[in-house]
Amino acid sequence: MNDTTTDAVRAEHDGPVTTLWLNRAARGNALGTELVEALETALDASLAAGTRLIILRGEGRHFCTGFDLSDLDTASEGDLALRVLRIELLLQRLHALPVTTLAIAQGRAMGAGADLFAVCDHRLALEGSSFAFPGAGFGLVLGTGRLAGLVGDGVARRLLLAGSALPAEEAAHIGLATQHLPEDALPKAIAAARTAALRLDAPTVAALHGRTRRADDAGDLAALARSVARPGLRQRILDHRARTQAAKAPRA
Repeated sequence: MNDTTTDAVRAEHDGPVTTLWLNRAARGNALGTELVEALETALDASLAAGTRLIILRGEGRHFCTGFDLSDLDTASEGDLALRVLRIELLLQRLHALPVTTLAIAQGRAMGAGADLFAVCDHRLALEGSSFAFPGAGFGLVLGTGRLAGLVGDGVARRLLLAGSALPAEEAAHIGLATQHLPEDALPKAIAAARTAALRLDAPTVAALHGRTRRADDAGDLAALARSVARPGLRQRILDHRARTQAAKAPRA
């Protein structure tokens, strides 16, 4: 097994299988500009090397806690909007890759992190993990068509309107996760995904993805662009963060 590590992504190459580790544990592997660009570069390298199965994992406690807001106080609205649009383009690319994809979620998968999980073919939710789509709370319409195609319109609407955390077992029940399992069952699950992925060549996988994807990429991108173009994006995010922190604060 060979490792290729950058500051933002660590790639493990095991023959036709590449595991891409989100390498921002101190920030909950939140998707910032550097991490998104590193993932794009890692995908390019994986495909060029003939990878047949790409596994997405997160270092540390959480798979991916969503949109990186660490510089929210200084970022302009234009910068924020562009970052969100680039995340959507990354998600669309992953959803249509000509190879099999597998996501393994531990801890929290929130917002864009839950969307990152949802675009993969195999979606393993480890015991204790949870999923949430809180973007609507600050006016973002991200990945809604893909989510509806995965779990159904009614369930997707409920998840998006509520924005609350969904435990792993329920995520598996509604189809957001393909399996809910303990960590010690991972090697067997990964081996099964590897065996299945190696049965099919890239053109076949690409054709299958093309015929089974129900997402409207252009429509999702347009809806997201309209949502980020509304004046006050940065303030909406600040207000949402304040509400979330207030809800977590202990009551006297």
